[in-house]
Amino acid sequence: MDIKSFTNGEKLLDALAAGYPADAIVASTEGEGWEVLKTIRSNAKLSHIPVIMLAKELSPDVIQQARLQRADDVFDEDFTEGDLVMRLQFLLRKKWYATDFASPMARHFKARTPFWKRISDVFLVSIALLLLSPVFLLVSLAIMIDSKGPVFYKSKRAGSGFKVFDLYKFRTMRKDSDKLVKSMAAQNMYDQASSPVMEDSSSELCANCRSKNLGVCQQKLFFDGQEVCERTYQFEKNRKAAFVKFQDDPRITRVGHFIRNTSLDELPQLVNILRGDMSLVGNRPLPIYEAEKLTTDEKIARFAGPAGLTGYWQVTKRGKGQAEMTEKERIEMDIYYAKNFSFWLDFKIMLKTFPALVQSANV
Repeated sequence: MDIKSFTNGEKLLDALAAGYPADAIVASTEGEGWEVLKTIRSNAKLSHIPVIMLAKELSPDVIQQARLQRADDVFDEDFTEGDLVMRLQFLLRKKWYATDFASPMARHFKARTPFWKRISDVFLVSIALLLLSPVFLLVSLAIMIDSKGPVFYKSKRAGSGFKVFDLYKFRTMRKDSDKLVKSMAAQNMYDQASSPVMEDSSSELCANCRSKNLGVCQQKLFFDGQEVCERTYQFEKNRKAAFVKFQDDPRITRVGHFIRNTSLDELPQLVNILRGDMSLVGNRPLPIYEAEKLTTDEKIARFAGPAGLTGYWQVTKRGKGQAEMTEKERIEMDIYYAKNFSFWLDFKIMLKTFPALVQSANV
């Protein structure tokens, strides 16, 4: 775990306000701990962060106060009882619960890979792996010479039917690239392209209620024991983009830039295709932190189709000189493919894939 220590509550809250990517907070009941907990729970943008309190003595009064202020847990400072690390690991894994709820929803669409698609995948990929073996060797050597770290990168992805599997790529980034995603959230191209105008956070009323001069909120929502405006809550929730992409990404290595712009980094996914995790053509399998944002009724249909190495949206606007695609367009194209994929559509996508392989955009 990456742990950052703050000497007082003000510095911690300033860091959170500036976008510090805290997955959990551990605070002492001595000093400013309770005040920090109260501030976090009263802030709609921070209230989701788990907070664990440490007390010199686990008295009934301390435990009751922790419950009333909605701390996630409270431990004795000498840790004679309970396991803090185990509790933190549980809180950090809770994002995986989204996949448990999403899987039954995706299975409702009876996601499957047709027999003709599976046969063609195995046949074509077997030939490709044989012919491309020298390329695999050369790219592996270039990565080892360029930077420290493993040659291959493995990450959990949600594919067809929201099935989670390990997706393989040639490593194009620094070893600590995953840890930098949260701190770079402000640079996300999809957030910049699709975010609507911000609500006025200085007012307790949403724009709709203010325009009617009602004086009180007409759409109250009780969320985690806190009274909030439902319109404002939904606005903040929907404002965050599901997909993540950065222009001139500083995490990418020198060799990584080349193999990304030539799409050579995708070659190890041929092994995923041979294993049956995905297909040659389909909707891109998504990282869990992206996939869990697409579990609403109108978006989860994109997981009803096969997962693929290349797909409908990749050959539509991704080629050289084309306009950047918005998150909404990507989702719409994924859903279209999931509902309409066929042998001839796959054939057309594969023919268009080769010209789109070399991109001009450095992303």
